[in-house]
Amino acid sequence: MLKAICSCKELTLCSYYDCISDIIGSGQIENLKRIRHHVCTTRFQHCINVSYYSYLFCRKFGMNARSAARAGLLHDLFFYDRKRYNSRREKGQLSHSCMHSLMALENAEKLTEITELERDMIRKHMWPMTRPLPKYKETYVITFIDKYCAVLEFCVPKLKKAFSLHNKQEDKYEN
Repeated sequence: MLKAICSCKELTLCSYYDCISDIIGSGQIENLKRIRHHVCTTRFQHCINVSYYSYLFCRKFGMNARSAARAGLLHDLFFYDRKRYNSRREKGQLSHSCMHSLMALENAEKLTEITELERDMIRKHMWPMTRPLPKYKETYVITFIDKYCAVLEFCVPKLKKAFSLHNKQEDKYEN
């Protein structure tokens, strides 16, 4: 089953999936399932989350939802360990914020044809940490959705665990 965080919808059964069906099964995308991301999730799940919610937002507000779905799926298509990169980075080298978006764009261009809009969305999704400014409104959308999903990915599992412990405590007192 393919789902986004905080969603019950099976994503392979909706119009969103039509936008990404040609790239989601690729080996590069599949490899993201093995990489931990934002402590509590995988990079694959994070990319699905950003892709799906960017798609929904852009569709709702008359923007290019197809490009948002595709760029969201590809925006973190990199394979190095970001913590190790930052600890070994020498003076003058690009930060992870800059480096990973460029690597993701390079990997995305090897995987599929990328439009100018998708290129801007992938390259600049870390704005304001990166320069120049996003060129398209969809790039601002993916930028903010990326941050929103990172917060959800970190908080939701911790909240579920806290509620689970709370419910176990209540059950213990009721019996």
